[in-house]
Parts: sequence; C-alpha cells; structure tokens
Amino acid sequence: MNDSQTPVILASQSPRRIELLKQIVNNFQVIPSEIDEVCNTDLSPEENAASLGQQKADWVAKRHPGHWVIGADTLVVLENEIIGKPADVEDACQILRRLSGREHKVITGIAVIHSKAFSAATVSKVRIKPLTEEEIVAYVNSGEPMDKAGAYAIQGIGSSLVKGYDGSYSNIVGLPVDALKDLLRKADFPSDSKS
Repeated sequence: MNDSQTPVILASQSPRRIELLKQIVNNFQVIPSEIDEVCNTDLSPEENAASLGQQKADWVAKRHPGHWVIGADTLVVLENEIIGKPADVEDACQILRRLSGREHKVITGIAVIHSKAFSAATVSKVRIKPLTEEEIVAYVNSGEPMDKAGAYAIQGIGSSLVKGYDGSYSNIVGLPVDALKDLLRKADFPSDSKS
C-alpha cells in the first residue's frame, strides 16, 4: 500500500484499538512500534501512560515523517500500583482475585504526532463485582484475559465480571475516542473527511 494514500498510522496492532480507530478514520495503516514498555517509577500512572503512548508514536513517526501517527498505551491501576498483562494462567487468577469486589482505574495515554506532538491521558474507573474462585477459573480458562492489562476485557466475556464503570468506555477498551478526536483536531487533521 502506498504510504501517501494513507496519511494516518496507528502505532499498535491491538485489534481493539484498530476497531475503535475505525470509528474516526476510514483509511489508516497499522505499524506497531517496537519500544520496550517499561514504566518509570518516578512518574505517576497517568504520566507513565502518556509517556508510553508518546514513545510508541515517536518510534513510528521517526520512520514515517509527514503522517498523523497515533500511539496509545493502557494501564490498569489498583491503589496506585500498575497491573500489567498476566504472565501466565496463575498470574491471571491472582490479578482477578486482587480486583474482585474493588474499584480500579484504567488509564490510556494517547499521542498524535504530525508536525507537532500532542498527548493526553484519559482515566476511567471500573468496579469489579465480588468474584468466586469458580468464576475466576472459568474466565481465565476461556483464554480471554491473557493479553489484557488487568486480565479482563470489558468488551468481551469479561463484561460479566464488571459491576459498573465511570468515564469513557472506549478508554477502558483501549482507545479513548473523544480524547483522540480532540488531539487529531489539535494536530490539524482534516475534520471534514475521514482520511
């Protein structure tokens, strides 16, 4: 595909982010960044999410100048501790035991780079219902939690674990659509077309 025909690049191969971006932009390329996703302990979770989203966009933008490059990173935070993707089945069970009956934050840092860089972090709160051990094991055995921060997918089977949420649903899925629209406007993305 000719680079110039698709001026928007998503620096992620997440199927969830791809589907959400289709709500805003019809034509875009997917070029995942190759950064190490390491959080800086000196930064807040919000700053870490924004920084990682920026790093992903920077990595791709340097290799594809002149495009609108979108980077994003989603973190799940419980009592100021970042909860990553589970390493294995037992880790997924442990994460869900910790989230059970509690509220946590989902923070997505996004960045748009064109001629300038723009970034933001969106915070949503999710309440997980009290879970039985059987519910946890059955959900983990479905395989769904294995590549998800926080070991659940609100848009999938994991919705049955959620008691409620506050804030942006698309943020919880992995790409805050309204915040991204704002950043694209700031980056002078044509508002009268979808690419």
